Amino acid sequence: MRKLVYYVGTSLDGIIAGPSGETDFYPVTDEFLAFLTAEYPETLPTHVRTQLGIDAPNRRFDTVVMGRGTYQPALDIDITSPYRHLRQYVVSRTIPQIDDPQVELVTNDPVDLVHRLKKEDGLDIWLCGGGKLAGTLLPEIDELVVKLYPIVTGVGVRIVDGAFNPNRFTLTDRRFFDDGPVVLTYART
Repeated sequence: MRKLVYYVGTSLDGIIAGPSGETDFYPVTDEFLAFLTAEYPETLPTHVRTQLGIDAPNRRFDTVVMGRGTYQPALDIDITSPYRHLRQYVVSRTIPQIDDPQVELVTNDPVDLVHRLKKEDGLDIWLCGGGKLAGTLLPEIDELVVKLYPIVTGVGVRIVDGAFNPNRFTLTDRRFFDDGPVVLTYART
């Protein structure tokens, strides 16, 4: 069965984006970008892959699930399908419609969507964000891949924003980079 993997970048204080959705404060050096493009090429938006000349096959994911806040930056630059190389689902009750056949709007319970997707054949499912959606889907998350950046932000979008609901995970892998980030992989305990 496919897994739901929350692959996300966060600050030391658990912030995945600034108060207005900013993510440009996270440092991405050549070494770290080389790792990301080699191990998780499908997590780079299609237009970024094109700019970087990346034509790598999907390694881990063939489907992405994201919330409105994660989708909005693409809309702000007139991109309606940020991950054309993946099946895309946007979970939102505030977007009236999405006029792109490659992106499916989900206005009902995202847990039902994840249950359906997990039963299908294919690669894993990438939970791209945001924190509120991660809070709703927390019991369904099978694996966490956390890119931990050496930054403290103070305020912003939390990595998981939901009700008090402790879930245990076990560290299965860690990768350190000379320029500061650490990639930590956890499996549901």
